[in-house]
Amino acid sequence: MADSTPRRRTAGAPDLHAEDIHAEDVTITDLHKSYGDVEVLKGIDLTVAPGEVVCLIGPSGSGKSTLLRCINVLEKANAGTIEVAGYTATDPDTDLDVMRRHVGMVFQHFNLFPQLTALENCSIAQRRVLGRETGEANRISQDRLDMVGLGELADRYPDQLSGGQQQRVAIARALAMEPALMLFDEPTSALDPETVGDVLRVMRELAQAGMTMIVVTHEMAFASEVADKVVFMDGGVVVEQGPPSEVIRNPQHQRTQTFLSRVLHPGGL
Repeated sequence: MADSTPRRRTAGAPDLHAEDIHAEDVTITDLHKSYGDVEVLKGIDLTVAPGEVVCLIGPSGSGKSTLLRCINVLEKANAGTIEVAGYTATDPDTDLDVMRRHVGMVFQHFNLFPQLTALENCSIAQRRVLGRETGEANRISQDRLDMVGLGELADRYPDQLSGGQQQRVAIARALAMEPALMLFDEPTSALDPETVGDVLRVMRELAQAGMTMIVVTHEMAFASEVADKVVFMDGGVVVEQGPPSEVIRNPQHQRTQTFLSRVLHPGGL
């Protein structure tokens, strides 16, 4: 059985100022979410340890993205509890603005401000949400852009950047807030194949640095290499979970086997 102990920071990994990051488990218990009469999440239980990388896989419509959005309370769950970064996200008394300072999220589409440079995109939330002075915010922004390999493009506007570069700016922007947890919702799905590798490289480096990450992805090679735990979802439930050596390379559930055979061998009989 593969070792599921969360990774520790490796030599050469980027400095994430780990002393400033809250090391808390993510604990999701019996989570339900419905849209009208359609139940999208049907009692999800999931635990993510500090420094652990969890990849959510499964067919479209299985509830993966909804689960991520519930963790950051972009969608409100109907029942169940979510503990994240020391906060109870599902408690109506929780200050969500404060909680979200510790949770970074990167979407399929980059959501950059087109009128702001890459540096300004990374610094604006620091100034407005964290109250950092412009000089400090810019220094941290430049550091994070350097981290994702875009330091020399800090003065470029989004329309002067490729899709992969824009997505790396979005990652730098999230990291500039020094989150305890990073959520990635299919971050490479809108990219050209040539730029996917650059984004995955940055995510690999974050994993090596010990960042806690939950990643919705169809990149099975990435999940096999980087994840501590792979969670296969279908129909709003967790069908199977475990290390990649079990879930991806030796799945036990028939539904998981069928999904992976189609993903790993498209066009096969």
